[in-house]
Amino acid sequence: MADTNKTPVFPTTEQLKRELERRNFGKKYISTLMSTFEAILVAVAAIALISVFFLPVFRVSGESMSPLLKSHDVVLCGKSSEVSQGDIIAFYHNKKVLLKRVIAFSGDIVEINEKGRITVNGRLLAEDYIAEHSFGECDIEFPFTVPNNKYFVVGDNREYSVDSRSSSVGCVAQEDIIGRIYAVIWPIDRFSLIPSASGGGNNE
Repeated sequence: MADTNKTPVFPTTEQLKRELERRNFGKKYISTLMSTFEAILVAVAAIALISVFFLPVFRVSGESMSPLLKSHDVVLCGKSSEVSQGDIIAFYHNKKVLLKRVIAFSGDIVEINEKGRITVNGRLLAEDYIAEHSFGECDIEFPFTVPNNKYFVVGDNREYSVDSRSSSVGCVAQEDIIGRIYAVIWPIDRFSLIPSASGGGNNE
């Protein structure tokens, strides 16, 4: 027969204290976790906003800017329409982002000889940033005058780059420029800053 007259067992003061501490710890842990999660979300949102509005990043596709930029490099771009001769810029073309080097501005006269050597306004560009000169894919007539509010751009890998030498790309309108490329930021072993050409170009 079951004993229905058992005295109920109440927890001791120490047991109650430990249970309260356990529950308080759980609440603090959850609160700390939520605060950390919120901080991470804010940081991610801030980085995303900076990337979209001020310093977008792009992944290089192809070898048209080698040897400086290689396929799959991740580069940092500063949003601006102010660029100098010799700067590498990002710009929109047919809903894609292309990276090329600015060599001439509106009103400049560009000539390219059969060996791929470029002169701008009668001055030969030294172009120590390229591995090899090449006439490349070119279907425009020289001397070529850069139209108003346009930029003449070329890739550093002249033999394979399709750029302003080809009518399929043409000169870049100022409103299509996203900004100047400032650095290679990934992979980490290729991290390097890309300084501005500072307006002087690279002439011989």
